[in-house]
Amino acid sequence: MKKNNLYNLLMLSVFLVIVSCGNSEQNKPAAVAPPAPFPVSQLQVKTVTGYTDYPATIEGRVNSDVRAKTSGYIEKVYVDEGQKVRKGQVLFKLETQSLSEDAGAARALVNVAQVEVDKLIPLVEKNIISPVQLETAKANLAQAQANYSSVSASIGYATIKSPIDGYVGSINFREGALISPSDATPLTTVSEIDEVYAFFSFNEAQYIDHLQRSEGTTKAERIKNSPDLSLILANGKEYSEKGRIQTSTGQINQNTGTIQIRAAFKNPKEILTNGNSGKIRFPIEYKDAIVVPQTATFEQQGNVMIFKLGEGNKVETAILKIKGTVDNLYVVESGVGANDKIIVSGVGKLRDGMAISPQETSFDEAIKPVATLFKN
Repeated sequence: MKKNNLYNLLMLSVFLVIVSCGNSEQNKPAAVAPPAPFPVSQLQVKTVTGYTDYPATIEGRVNSDVRAKTSGYIEKVYVDEGQKVRKGQVLFKLETQSLSEDAGAARALVNVAQVEVDKLIPLVEKNIISPVQLETAKANLAQAQANYSSVSASIGYATIKSPIDGYVGSINFREGALISPSDATPLTTVSEIDEVYAFFSFNEAQYIDHLQRSEGTTKAERIKNSPDLSLILANGKEYSEKGRIQTSTGQINQNTGTIQIRAAFKNPKEILTNGNSGKIRFPIEYKDAIVVPQTATFEQQGNVMIFKLGEGNKVETAILKIKGTVDNLYVVESGVGANDKIIVSGVGKLRDGMAISPQETSFDEAIKPVATLFKN
C-alpha cells in the first residue's frame, strides 16, 4: 500500500513538471520575421526612341493611264505586263482599214474643192463672176481639208504610245477588243518607279502630336524636320532605303477622322512597284524622359500602378500616366519623379504600406529586357 502511494506521488510530480514546461513554452513571445528583401532602383532620365507602325500602300511616283483617242478594234498588243518601256514606245495598234477608206474619201473631197477654187479664180479676175462665189469655194476647200486632217489624225491615234518611261501594268484589253475614248477602264497604266510614294494616315490626335514634336513654324519646315521613316515590306523585312515625308492632305477627312500622309522612297533596285503594301515605321523620340520597366508595374481598375520606396523602407503605390511605350519600358508623363526609388520586381507580393528590406539594383540592369527562354 505504501509502495502504491509512493508511485502515484512520483507520477504526479512528473506530470506537473511536463505541464509547467509546456506553459513556459507557450508564454514565450513569438519571433518577428525580418522584412523580405526586394530589389529597388533609383529612377533616371533617358532618351529613348519608340516606333509606331501604320499600314501603307505603295504607288509609283508617276502613274499614267494609257487611253485611246479614237474608237476601233485592237489589232496588235506590242508589250506584256511588267515590261519596261520608254516614252514614245508603241504599246497598241488599232485596226485602221475603215479609217484609211475614210481618209481616201476625205482626200478626194479636198481635190474636188481645190479644182473648184482653181476654176473660179480666173473668172473672178475677169469679172465674169462675183468674188463671193470664189470665197464660198475657198470655204468649202478649207472644210474639206479640215475633215481630211481629222481623219488623218485618227489614223495617227490608232498607234498608241507610252506617255512616260516606266513599267506596264495590267493590260485590260487584248486583240480584237473594241475600245473608245469614253471607256472607264484604261488600256493599261505605265508607272515610273525609280522613286515610289507610300501613303499612310494619321488620326487627328496623332497628327497634332506629330506637328507639336516637329521643329519649325510652318508646315514646310515641320515636314523638312520630320524624322527618317522605315518601310516594312509584306514579307516582314525592312526595306533597305529610308523614306521622308513629302506632304500631307492638310485637311482631316470628316468621314474617317484621318489625314493622309505621303512619304517618298528611292527604289534603285526596283524592288517596289505600283500596288505594293507594307507598313510605315514611324520613330518617336522621347528626350530626357522618365522610363520604368513594365515588369515593375501592375494594373488596378484600369490604372497602371507602381510601388515607390517611402519613409522607413515602406512601400507606397503611385498611379502612372503613360505617354508612350518603348520595347519593355513605359515612358512616364506623371506619377513618379527622377528622385524616386521604385521596386523593380516581385510587385505581386507587395501591399501598400508594407515594410521591405531594399536591395539596391542599378537602373540599367533594372530596365534590361527579360530574355525569352522558350520560343515556338
